[in-house]
Amino acid sequence: MKQGVLKHAIDKKPEAGDFKIVEAETPACPDGGVLVRLEFVSMDPYVGARLRGRHMGEPAPRPLEDPIPGHGVGRVVQTRTTELNEGDLVYLTEAGWREYAAAPAGSVRRIAETGIEPSIFLGALGMPGLTAWAGMTQLAEAGPGDVVLVDAAAGAVGGSAGQIARARGADRIVGIAGGPEKCALVEQTYGFDACIDYKAEGWQDRLAEALEGELSVHFENVSSDILTIALTAMKPYGRAVLCGLAAHYQTGKPAPGIPFGLVIGKRAKLMGLVVYDFYDRWDAFLSECALLVRNGRLTIAEDRADGLHAAPEAFARLMNGQNRGKALIAL
Repeated sequence: MKQGVLKHAIDKKPEAGDFKIVEAETPACPDGGVLVRLEFVSMDPYVGARLRGRHMGEPAPRPLEDPIPGHGVGRVVQTRTTELNEGDLVYLTEAGWREYAAAPAGSVRRIAETGIEPSIFLGALGMPGLTAWAGMTQLAEAGPGDVVLVDAAAGAVGGSAGQIARARGADRIVGIAGGPEKCALVEQTYGFDACIDYKAEGWQDRLAEALEGELSVHFENVSSDILTIALTAMKPYGRAVLCGLAAHYQTGKPAPGIPFGLVIGKRAKLMGLVVYDFYDRWDAFLSECALLVRNGRLTIAEDRADGLHAAPEAFARLMNGQNRGKALIAL
């Protein structure tokens, strides 16, 4: 089979030239597990840090040996467990840039055949969607009366977060994204009430106008600078979910601090979000969000790379914020 690997160890933001597509032996089906022919593999911003061994204590993949990490969706082609059958559509948390993956049954989730496109289980119904659902429903508890702000709103997590808050009854959803094309996606496809282009002059004034002084929930994906802007605009007793700091992942430096006097003055509630804490609630997430997908109330654009040979360039685009929607590899 083919798989994508690092050419060498890296200590910087990954570039397309850091990757190589190589031939590797197809893994054997393990006792108590399955062999899966992958159809889609996810590309996510956190992987840039993981490739340097800087994500949640997880080791970096070994150059020229280990596949680049990524969640995946595929079909079982061989099984040595009674829990899964050949032909089952499944989700794997550790799939990687490769054509086949072997996994124990306990790490594989069967996907019900409901007519939903399989790739959606890497976006709105995958880890990005779970992240958004956990932040909006389990932590911020967004609902009627709330005005919600989401940055990186054109991405899979941000786009899902706004739509889930809307489905929970929030009054107004405002996004922040970079460039007119991304803002059009946020407003026209994801249905946000407004999207502010942070690359445009005077964007903070337009953000204040869009929030109308009523911001109560903020979902942070980008930086401590944006968080500070949101806290400044927030009503007293607002809630902020700290999901990610994408602007700082590749710098090797800690994010600047926030003014704690502002947090105290706003009586704000800040909540850190690590999606792994919510894996045991995956069924509850799917129960709510699969219905939203079927009803057209939760949708995420896809930025597909066709084939492993296209993955390095596509991943570099993701690292530079040039993707439009959920980045994935179609095999």
